[in-house]
Amino acid sequence: MIARACALTAASVAAFALSATLACGQDDAALVTQGKRLFTEQGCYGCHAIGKTGTPIANDLTRVGSKYPESYLRGWLREPQAQKPGAHMLKIQMSELDARALAAYLASLK
Repeated sequence: MIARACALTAASVAAFALSATLACGQDDAALVTQGKRLFTEQGCYGCHAIGKTGTPIANDLTRVGSKYPESYLRGWLREPQAQKPGAHMLKIQMSELDARALAAYLASLK
C-alpha cells in the first residue's frame, strides 16, 4: 500500500492538489496559473500570440477574456466545431480539469 502511494507521479499529485483546491472553490489564481502553464506546455503559442509572444497564425488571444466568458472558452477548447462549424482549430484531447484551467487563463486576458 505504501509503495503504491509513493508511486504517484508529480503530475498526478499536482492534479490532485489543483482539483482539491477547485473543489473547495478557494484559489482562482491557482487555476489561472495552471492554465498559463498548459498554454505553454501544449504549444498553443505555436499558432496563437499573447502580446508579443507566440506566432500570429491563428487569432491573437491578448484580450480574448474581454470578448468571451470563461464558459464559452471552455466549450471552445472542448469542442471547437460545435462552437463554430468550419473552425480551423482541431479538437484537442484534454481533461475537463485542464480545459477549466486553460479557459480560466484565457478568460483572465483582458
